[in-house]
Amino acid sequence: MASAGPTGPPDPPDPTAPLLIACALGIERLALRGGDHSGARGPVTVLRTRMGPVNAERAVRAALTGDALRHAAVVASGFCAGLAPGMHPGDVVVAGETRGGDGSPVVCTDTGRLADAVARALPGHRVHRGPLTGSDHVVRGPERAELLATGAIAADMESAATLRTALAAGPRAVAAVRVVVDAPEHELVRIGTVRGGISAFRVLRAVLPALHEWHRSLLLPRR
Repeated sequence: MASAGPTGPPDPPDPTAPLLIACALGIERLALRGGDHSGARGPVTVLRTRMGPVNAERAVRAALTGDALRHAAVVASGFCAGLAPGMHPGDVVVAGETRGGDGSPVVCTDTGRLADAVARALPGHRVHRGPLTGSDHVVRGPERAELLATGAIAADMESAATLRTALAAGPRAVAAVRVVVDAPEHELVRIGTVRGGISAFRVLRAVLPALHEWHRSLLLPRR
């Protein structure tokens, strides 16, 4: 286990640390738990945080307090709202950074490597790379254009809080991968209609091998 000297900074996290995948909804957890974990490098925990940044912060902090996950790499995953015209349900967003409600960014780890892994896992699906912005409510209507104007390409309620809380608990690799369930031309009437999004559910499940590939790559020498 990593330890700190009496006055020096903490040692870097164990590169063989487990993977924590955080999501908010039960249907997201069902997809992420039921997918292919055969390529996992080590223990994988899928944590349901429940909706909203406050719940995400609370759940992730509690999970990382225990010894089993203290140095885990953390991925925020699940569904999101696409902000850019032309996005469609089933598209995948690999965040270069997540932004909190105040605009403060958390830079994700090895975004290019992760996006390449997602593209290999989901041939034929569109993979978008860019900032993922946080919100404390479901984004609808004209608000999409307002958030798009900030440079963000997608929005969700938990990713920014999840990654900020993870890094506050100690140094580690972090990432956010989300599947678009609604977009400017494909807006949901209510969050419960996600259950009808069979395509997005299947895409989220199929993303898992890419998350495991990214996690394994953390052991590789940096160039």
